[in-house]
Amino acid sequence: MKKLISGILILVAIIVYSSFFKVNEMQTAMVIRLGKPVGEPINNAGLNVKIPFVDKVEYFDKRLLEYDSEPKELITKDKKNIVIDNYARWRIVEPLIFLQTVQDEKGAQARLDDIIYSEIRERLGQYTLLEIISIKRDEIMEIVTRESDEKVRKLGIKLVDARIKRADLPEQNEENVYKRMEAERKQQAKKYRAEGQEKALEIISDAERDKTIILAEAYEDAETIKGEGDAKALKIYANAYNKDPEFYKFTRTLSAYNKIFNGTGKTTVIISTDSPIFQYLNNVK
Repeated sequence: MKKLISGILILVAIIVYSSFFKVNEMQTAMVIRLGKPVGEPINNAGLNVKIPFVDKVEYFDKRLLEYDSEPKELITKDKKNIVIDNYARWRIVEPLIFLQTVQDEKGAQARLDDIIYSEIRERLGQYTLLEIISIKRDEIMEIVTRESDEKVRKLGIKLVDARIKRADLPEQNEENVYKRMEAERKQQAKKYRAEGQEKALEIISDAERDKTIILAEAYEDAETIKGEGDAKALKIYANAYNKDPEFYKFTRTLSAYNKIFNGTGKTTVIISTDSPIFQYLNNVK
């Protein structure tokens, strides 16, 4: 009798235990009864009730999930081979649709791989190797993310972001491509240097022309000022001469004495006493 009661209690405990299930904050749960979903997805954390031995509970991760693909070789617009290693971040937004289409994360990863790889292959085929590696990478992946997201929505998935983690050349092509890229860069640098030298010569030529014009204008102004000064000096001399010709003659003679006797240095100057230059010296007593 005790064994029967113990068995019944154990069975009741199992039934009670099987009647409840727990959902945590990072999960969404879906009750499956005989292979079909029952009710709406359960998003709130806590204990919930189900029919024991009949209902099964499927759990879906609410968190941002990551998909990391294997490196694949693609061909660019300029017929270059490139090895692309990409990744994506996604989340489950429609658990019921997700369950009906891909069932679990493993199935979702397989579908994501097909969709994203197909989109990347199509987009990279529209750009050159240089654009993919440096110039257009972000722009390309924004398009890939948008287009892929539209396709995976029917799987109950939202694609948050898709990015190229690594873009390499195949080993057999690396050296040749690098040499060609180096030659192209050198040619471009040579072109820039030639354009720079041409511009420098143009600037120097303009500067020389401006210099010549400025000097000519300055010389013209100087000559004009000098002529005006000479004219003014002559006018002053003429006015002084008209006021006292004899005094003017005397001062001019003294000026001549100063230039003759102070400017000769060690040179001996012999002048006749009858020379007009001594007319004032002869009168000195």
